[in-house]
Amino acid sequence: MEKILFCEAKVSDIPDLVNLLSVLFTIEVDFKPDFSKQKRGLELLVRNNTTANIQVAKNASGRVIGMVTSQLVISTAEGAASAWIEDMVVDVKYRGQGIGKQLLQNTLDWAKHNGATRAQLLVDIENTKALGYYDHLKWESTQLQARRLFL
Repeated sequence: MEKILFCEAKVSDIPDLVNLLSVLFTIEVDFKPDFSKQKRGLELLVRNNTTANIQVAKNASGRVIGMVTSQLVISTAEGAASAWIEDMVVDVKYRGQGIGKQLLQNTLDWAKHNGATRAQLLVDIENTKALGYYDHLKWESTQLQARRLFL
């Protein structure tokens, strides 16, 4: 099995991260790949490392083959920080090897270390593989429904 390195993303990883996001955003009907927007968002996350985090997995040649982004928000329900997890994706060729699970665990460890008492994420309701994956990992469904408004 190929050696996989897990670490936090750096600015130099952004081109690989944008490529992974384009894979993810072709699955999720609510989002469209847009290189400049994704690059700008990733730069903001990498540079804001006190309340944001990008965990990555790299293959033996140093290419990013998996990622999870997260940000801390204040939860009045918890009376503490909560981790908002987004953008979990692993390159198709590397799926089924536990890489996503390790990335997610690294993200949860980072969040807990930074005061979060809960984590939450959104899953496309038509992405049955992702729904099954999070069920397998014991993530609970809620009665909440996501809404958005562009400003």
